[in-house]
Amino acid sequence: MAYTSSSLHLHKLLLLPKTHRSKLSSSSQPRSFVPVAKINGVNGHSKKAPHNGKVQINGDGGGKKGVNGKGGAVNGSGKKGAAGVNGKTTHINGHDRIHLSVSTGGAGGQDGFGLRVAFQGAPGAYSEFAAKTALPGCDTVPCRAFADALAAVDGGAVDRAILPVESTMEGTALRNYDLLLRHDLVVVQEINLFVHYCLLAMPGVRAAEVRRVISHPMALAHCGRALALLGVDREPVEDTAGAVEMLRSNRMLDTAAIASPRAADLYGLDVLAHGLQDESWNVTRFLLLSKPPSPVTLPMDADAKTSMVIAHRGGSMMVVLKVLSAFSSRNINLTKLEVINNDGGGGAAAGTPVMILDTSARGAPTLRAFPHVLYVDCEGASHDPRVLDAIQEIERFAVFVRVLGCYAADSNVYDLQ
Repeated sequence: MAYTSSSLHLHKLLLLPKTHRSKLSSSSQPRSFVPVAKINGVNGHSKKAPHNGKVQINGDGGGKKGVNGKGGAVNGSGKKGAAGVNGKTTHINGHDRIHLSVSTGGAGGQDGFGLRVAFQGAPGAYSEFAAKTALPGCDTVPCRAFADALAAVDGGAVDRAILPVESTMEGTALRNYDLLLRHDLVVVQEINLFVHYCLLAMPGVRAAEVRRVISHPMALAHCGRALALLGVDREPVEDTAGAVEMLRSNRMLDTAAIASPRAADLYGLDVLAHGLQDESWNVTRFLLLSKPPSPVTLPMDADAKTSMVIAHRGGSMMVVLKVLSAFSSRNINLTKLEVINNDGGGGAAAGTPVMILDTSARGAPTLRAFPHVLYVDCEGASHDPRVLDAIQEIERFAVFVRVLGCYAADSNVYDLQ
């Protein structure tokens, strides 16, 4: 069930993929969160799957048998496949899916017992499920805003915070990197979660009775075609799980919510339709953050990733080429390179500089404004001599460099099904 791995294609990012394999550690306690696949080539497209059946990601399953004998393509256009929950659910946009019924430990083999993890949203949010997948057994703490989750770590109220930072549909439009840069926190773990949107309603409500759909604005946008087919009004709320909570607490019988299938289980709602998203391959990358120094120790032979931010004076193309040269000359692959300029590139407001907390400043850490910034993820640990040499070379021509964290590289994509 683990596909040959490569880099996750994210909009607005320059990626230098390298094929490799990652390992998942098993846990004595089975979990219901399962890896749906390894990230398979650019955009996750694959011709064949190396295990158990002929599975295609974003492909035409043609009704062929997949893992555990459930036909169809993974979010593809399978002619046959699972009919849904108890045969009562509908698949929208032709996204029949294979449910990989395996049980694994936490992402990267980490144990979350005794850890408190802050997330944005209400119980049942995708961020909460990502946290519980990354750290099985952890206690999750809901927060109203992403900034509140980071403040909870800063203040010592929790051990970790989890932030969604990239999406295959939105790129880095979430802009949570900007929040991260304002805090003295380090990245200690990553996890990729397959976002599977469902249409949820109060028990007994039929799809024909729904007149309005509520959810997070991004979820509504991601499901635009399906909602147009249903002919319903759309109303944005703060988050997907909050929409479900509102639906349940107010017993809305003419309203449905877009959220995860796990949220349906948590709140006791019916799933009227699976796979509402317009794009079948819908993956969000999350980062887990902690106060420095990093509490996670990586083995010397571990597949590691280092994240950093580089500020420069301008002349973006020349700086990009110098950064690429610093890594390529040492045979170091990049998995992320994003360029942000003060002219509004990368989603920032026009003329607005990026604020970065300079933790190396004498005395108290100081917020500094930089108009030109690069976000870089590279393969290798920050203590690797090759990575250290590359960073030192970049520091000679950059205005400012800050390593955001070093953590285990996890190229699995986890599913809530």
